[in-house]
Amino acid sequence: IGVRLVGSEMCIRDRLRLEENSIVELDSMVGQPLNIRANEKLVARGEIVVINEKFAVRITDIISPDDRFAAL
Repeated sequence: IGVRLVGSEMCIRDRLRLEENSIVELDSMVGQPLNIRANEKLVARGEIVVINEKFAVRITDIISPDDRFAAL
């Protein structure tokens, strides 16, 4: 299973191994909208935010199973 986040692709297994202060290079800037995909399927939408001087992803919309099915 793979996840693509802002143009950065990494296996979920590797994402789960990330620790505090790990670095993941992002291709977008704060406030830009992004699509969150799992196995090349859109599962959510969000944006990059800064919280307490750290980058995070705020999920703004979760794609419903019906919408994911319709996209096939």
